[in-house]
Amino acid sequence: MKKNILIAFLLVCSILQAQKIDPDVNSMSEKIESKVIEWRRDFHQNPELSNREFETAKKIAKHLKDLGFEVTENVAKTGVVGILKGGKEGKVVALRADIDALPVTERADVPFKSTVKTTFLGSEVGVSHACGHDTHTAILMGVAEVLSKNKEKISGTVKFIFQPAEEGPPPGEEGGAKLMIKEGVLKKPDVDAIFGLHINSGTPVGMIRYKPGGTMAAVERFVIDVKGKQTHGSAPWTGVDPILISAKIIDGLQTIISRESPLVDEAAVITVGKITSGVRFNIIPESAEMIGTVRTLDPKMREMIIRRMNEMVPAIAKAYGGDATITFQNNTSITYNDPALVKQMLPTIQGIAGKENVVLSKATTGGEDFSYFQEVVPGFYFFLGGKSPDTKKAASHHTPDFYIDESGLVLGVKVMSQLTLDYLNAQ
Repeated sequence: MKKNILIAFLLVCSILQAQKIDPDVNSMSEKIESKVIEWRRDFHQNPELSNREFETAKKIAKHLKDLGFEVTENVAKTGVVGILKGGKEGKVVALRADIDALPVTERADVPFKSTVKTTFLGSEVGVSHACGHDTHTAILMGVAEVLSKNKEKISGTVKFIFQPAEEGPPPGEEGGAKLMIKEGVLKKPDVDAIFGLHINSGTPVGMIRYKPGGTMAAVERFVIDVKGKQTHGSAPWTGVDPILISAKIIDGLQTIISRESPLVDEAAVITVGKITSGVRFNIIPESAEMIGTVRTLDPKMREMIIRRMNEMVPAIAKAYGGDATITFQNNTSITYNDPALVKQMLPTIQGIAGKENVVLSKATTGGEDFSYFQEVVPGFYFFLGGKSPDTKKAASHHTPDFYIDESGLVLGVKVMSQLTLDYLNAQ
């Protein structure tokens, strides 16, 4: 009997070794699964908006300090950075989790449902983790605990980055990854590579999706101001209608996508999400404002689309007797997974999740400010399954019914922990 148990144990160890899984990391990740879920539920029940993650940051910092990390607080306003030095000298790898919530009132029927309300842009709103950042934070706290107990196996240094304001800072404020970089988060010690993940409500638990190269879109916010000439609605020929001009501009912008963009190479999107003009049914107003977004996955297409928008908007307005200006604000760059880094680390992910559960996927037109880190150092960003087996159609991110199956979190802990060890120990 004892002999059979020994043989079984050695077989499991040999399988784990062949799959690049450290048995200590694997077992410890499973042991702390309940803690990770408990942390996640606490963050979920107590969400905080971008640049206001005060209590969230305190909990993260306390956890890292209790583990013996070198901790820096108030990075990019509310961010937390922890440093774990391994048993040997080597490279520096960064692991990033975003910590902010959204102005979305939760409808998901869970016992830890958020009931938090606050004021956002002058309106009272509900606040919830409708994009899963609570799971990212809890997973990375789990990775910190696992690696702190295995630091003698680490050849180098691990930098844990808990980033605020991924969803964008409030108007008039700086924040997010861009501000963290500005404040030197990738320096002292200098980071060689960075890893990040995003839970996905539509990907089954146990599955991981990835893509080398451009995986998420560059996001631009644009504002178009149209100037016309106000007049009575009964005599439009005596004025210049900015609403008509706006309609022509919207129509014209779509031809940049449908007739000028090589969509067989990569996807691209121009969306006008808001138009404001006028106060009364019988008055042609003096002005109109349009706000929208551009999503691109290729730098050359991005340059061409923005150039053509700058050319087209004033030209269309002039053709109808008005004036128009367009301004852009860059929200994220292209989330670009370094192909060499992906190739190097893919066997690790496949070994942990199972090759059949690691899926090469197409790019998405969502945006992610992890992209700013990737502009400075090589990075690998992938998607972790959070869809329950009994869920037929999952609610999308940023919606009131967004829901994540917590049984998928432990895989995130295992993957991020093992990626760290394998990257640093492959020097």
